[in-house]
Amino acid sequence: MENTLKVTNVLSDPTRYNIYQYIIKYHKEVSVVEIAEEFDIHPNVARLHLSKLEDVNMIVSYAQKTGKGGRPSRLYRLSDEVVELNFPHRDYKLLSTIALESFAELGDPGKQALYTTGEKYGNQIMEQYNTSGASQELNTEQKVKILQDAGTMLGMYPSFVHHADSNRISFQISNCPFKEIASTNHTMVCKMHHAFLKGMFEALFTEVDLIEEDNIFQGCENCTYTAKLSIV
Repeated sequence: MENTLKVTNVLSDPTRYNIYQYIIKYHKEVSVVEIAEEFDIHPNVARLHLSKLEDVNMIVSYAQKTGKGGRPSRLYRLSDEVVELNFPHRDYKLLSTIALESFAELGDPGKQALYTTGEKYGNQIMEQYNTSGASQELNTEQKVKILQDAGTMLGMYPSFVHHADSNRISFQISNCPFKEIASTNHTMVCKMHHAFLKGMFEALFTEVDLIEEDNIFQGCENCTYTAKLSIV
């Protein structure tokens, strides 16, 4: 409870909250100078905000030599520690781990059930955003905007590019919403996430061939995909 109060206090400052969101969105190391320029604040203020986030383990920092002599520059990145705010405490991560292992114990039928359910929920998420239900009346750019908004709401911070000449959409996910659970069984979780994304696309398009190009758990900076699609 004490740590929860510290986290909520740190995030109560709008600028600090937006700095944290910025680091999540771009999923990279940032410097004091970059944050100061991005948010139009003095470097000393930027350093204070970053230090506050580091104090509650939301980000971590390390020194990097510039090769020009003098003091090493300090870079900040997301912490691997998950920050959860629940009143009272509820361990959904433990529940997810138990559920995942239960599916695995059932063998191939259990895994298939997990992937099928993931696709169903991906489809349902899109129904919440496309309330008209008339996807055939939307052009591809409007559909991509719906995917972008839904993905951002889910904390994936995706970036989409529509390639009209080849009728495909490429996109990358900067933040995996299942990263902590996937650390113990990333193959199953990644396949479920793939099915979830496919369900999102199939709510707007038909005959979607979703291809994974890169995966965070293979050492890549982002998960990247190509969706070859047919437009309704």
